Amino acid sequence: MKNILVSIDFNKGEDLLIGKAVELANKFHSKIWLIHIAAPQPDFVGYGVGPKYIRDGRASELKKEHKTLQAYANKLIDKGIEAEGLLVQGATIEMIIEESKKLHIDLIIAGHQEHNFIYKAFVGSVSAALIKNSKIPILIVPIE
Repeated sequence: MKNILVSIDFNKGEDLLIGKAVELANKFHSKIWLIHIAAPQPDFVGYGVGPKYIRDGRASELKKEHKTLQAYANKLIDKGIEAEGLLVQGATIEMIIEESKKLHIDLIIAGHQEHNFIYKAFVGSVSAALIKNSKIPILIVPIE
Protein backbone atom coordinates (compact mmCIF):
# COMPACT_ATOMS: atom_id res chain seq x y z
CA MET A 1 0.00 0.00 0.00
CA LYS A 2 1.97 2.98 -1.30
CA ASN A 3 -0.64 5.77 -1.44
CA ILE A 4 -3.44 6.61 1.00
CA LEU A 5 -5.99 9.32 0.23
CA VAL A 6 -7.73 11.01 3.16
CA SER A 7 -10.88 12.96 2.31
CA ILE A 8 -11.26 15.98 4.59
CA ASP A 9 -14.35 18.18 4.72
CA PHE A 10 -13.35 20.60 7.52
CA ASN A 11 -16.52 19.87 9.49
CA LYS A 12 -14.91 17.81 12.21
CA GLY A 13 -13.00 14.60 12.61
CA GLU A 14 -9.92 15.55 10.57
CA ASP A 15 -7.58 14.52 13.39
CA LEU A 16 -9.28 11.13 13.68
CA LEU A 17 -9.08 10.48 9.92
CA ILE A 18 -5.47 11.60 9.69
CA GLY A 19 -4.64 9.51 12.75
CA LYS A 20 -5.97 6.37 11.04
CA ALA A 21 -3.96 7.22 7.93
CA VAL A 22 -0.81 7.70 10.04
CA GLU A 23 -1.26 4.26 11.64
CA LEU A 24 -1.41 2.64 8.22
CA ALA A 25 1.29 4.81 6.66
CA ASN A 26 3.72 3.89 9.43
CA LYS A 27 3.07 0.18 8.94
CA PHE A 28 3.24 0.22 5.14
CA HIS A 29 5.59 3.19 4.55
CA SER A 30 2.84 4.89 2.57
CA LYS A 31 2.44 8.43 1.32
CA ILE A 32 -0.62 10.27 2.64
CA TRP A 33 -2.57 12.50 0.29
CA LEU A 34 -4.95 14.86 2.09
CA ILE A 35 -7.74 16.04 -0.19
CA HIS A 36 -10.49 18.56 0.27
CA ILE A 37 -13.11 18.97 -2.42
CA ALA A 38 -14.28 22.58 -2.55
CA ALA A 39 -17.58 23.60 -4.06
CA PRO A 40 -17.39 23.99 -7.83
CA GLN A 41 -17.01 27.35 -9.52
CA PRO A 42 -20.35 29.22 -9.70
CA ASP A 43 -20.33 29.06 -13.52
CA PHE A 44 -20.18 25.27 -13.26
CA VAL A 45 -23.50 25.13 -11.42
CA GLY A 46 -25.26 27.63 -13.67
CA TYR A 47 -24.84 30.84 -11.71
CA GLY A 48 -22.97 33.94 -12.78
CA VAL A 49 -19.76 34.79 -11.00
CA GLY A 50 -21.31 37.81 -9.29
CA PRO A 51 -19.82 40.97 -7.87
CA LYS A 52 -16.13 41.34 -7.04
CA TYR A 53 -16.72 41.08 -3.27
CA ILE A 54 -18.21 37.60 -3.78
CA ARG A 55 -15.25 36.50 -5.91
CA ASP A 56 -12.84 37.95 -3.34
CA GLY A 57 -14.65 36.19 -0.51
CA ARG A 58 -14.52 32.87 -2.35
CA ALA A 59 -10.83 33.32 -3.13
CA SER A 60 -10.13 34.07 0.52
CA GLU A 61 -12.03 30.96 1.61
CA LEU A 62 -10.09 28.76 -0.84
CA LYS A 63 -6.76 30.20 0.33
CA LYS A 64 -7.69 29.47 3.94
CA GLU A 65 -8.67 25.87 3.11
CA HIS A 66 -5.44 25.35 1.15
CA LYS A 67 -3.36 26.78 4.00
CA THR A 68 -5.08 24.44 6.48
CA LEU A 69 -4.43 21.41 4.24
CA GLN A 70 -0.77 22.39 3.94
CA ALA A 71 -0.51 22.75 7.72
CA TYR A 72 -1.85 19.19 8.17
CA ALA A 73 0.58 17.90 5.53
CA ASN A 74 3.50 19.73 7.14
CA LYS A 75 2.71 18.15 10.53
CA LEU A 76 2.87 14.72 8.89
CA ILE A 77 6.14 15.57 7.15
CA ASP A 78 7.56 16.68 10.50
CA LYS A 79 6.72 13.19 11.80
CA GLY A 80 8.67 11.63 8.93
CA ILE A 81 5.64 10.72 6.81
CA GLU A 82 5.54 11.68 3.16
CA ALA A 83 2.41 13.81 2.67
CA GLU A 84 0.77 16.31 0.35
CA GLY A 85 -2.40 18.37 0.55
CA LEU A 86 -4.71 18.82 -2.42
CA LEU A 87 -7.51 21.33 -2.79
CA VAL A 88 -9.73 20.45 -5.74
CA GLN A 89 -12.93 22.08 -6.92
CA GLY A 90 -15.79 20.03 -8.30
CA ALA A 91 -18.38 17.41 -7.49
CA THR A 92 -17.20 15.57 -4.37
CA ILE A 93 -17.56 11.90 -5.31
CA GLU A 94 -16.42 12.32 -8.90
CA MET A 95 -13.36 14.33 -7.90
CA ILE A 96 -12.31 11.91 -5.15
CA ILE A 97 -12.52 8.99 -7.58
CA GLU A 98 -10.81 10.90 -10.40
CA GLU A 99 -7.94 12.06 -8.18
CA SER A 100 -7.60 8.57 -6.70
CA LYS A 101 -7.02 7.16 -10.17
CA LYS A 102 -4.52 9.89 -11.10
CA LEU A 103 -2.53 9.41 -7.88
CA HIS A 104 -2.62 5.58 -7.97
CA ILE A 105 -4.32 5.49 -4.57
CA ASP A 106 -4.44 2.12 -2.82
CA LEU A 107 -6.85 3.11 -0.02
CA ILE A 108 -9.33 5.93 0.49
CA ILE A 109 -10.11 7.00 4.06
CA ALA A 110 -13.32 8.96 4.60
CA GLY A 111 -15.43 9.89 7.58
CA HIS A 112 -19.08 9.13 8.16
CA GLN A 113 -21.47 10.94 10.45
CA GLU A 114 -25.18 10.53 10.87
CA HIS A 115 -27.46 13.21 9.43
CA ASN A 116 -31.20 13.73 9.60
CA PHE A 117 -33.63 12.59 6.90
CA ILE A 118 -33.86 16.01 5.20
CA TYR A 119 -30.07 16.25 4.87
CA LYS A 120 -29.88 12.72 3.47
CA ALA A 121 -32.69 13.41 1.01
CA PHE A 122 -31.10 16.56 -0.43
CA VAL A 123 -27.37 16.03 0.05
CA GLY A 124 -26.95 12.30 0.47
CA SER A 125 -24.05 10.49 2.07
CA VAL A 126 -20.55 10.93 0.69
CA SER A 127 -19.38 7.70 2.29
CA ALA A 128 -22.28 5.69 0.82
CA ALA A 129 -21.69 7.18 -2.63
CA LEU A 130 -17.97 6.41 -2.42
CA ILE A 131 -18.68 2.80 -1.51
CA LYS A 132 -21.10 2.51 -4.41
CA ASN A 133 -18.87 4.14 -7.04
CA SER A 134 -15.26 3.38 -6.12
CA LYS A 135 -13.25 0.40 -7.29
CA ILE A 136 -10.55 1.34 -4.75
CA PRO A 137 -10.82 -0.04 -1.20
CA ILE A 138 -12.35 2.41 1.27
CA LEU A 139 -11.97 2.70 5.02
CA ILE A 140 -14.99 4.49 6.51
CA VAL A 141 -14.32 5.98 9.94
CA PRO A 142 -17.32 6.87 12.13
CA ILE A 143 -17.20 10.50 13.29
CA GLU A 144 -19.41 11.56 16.17
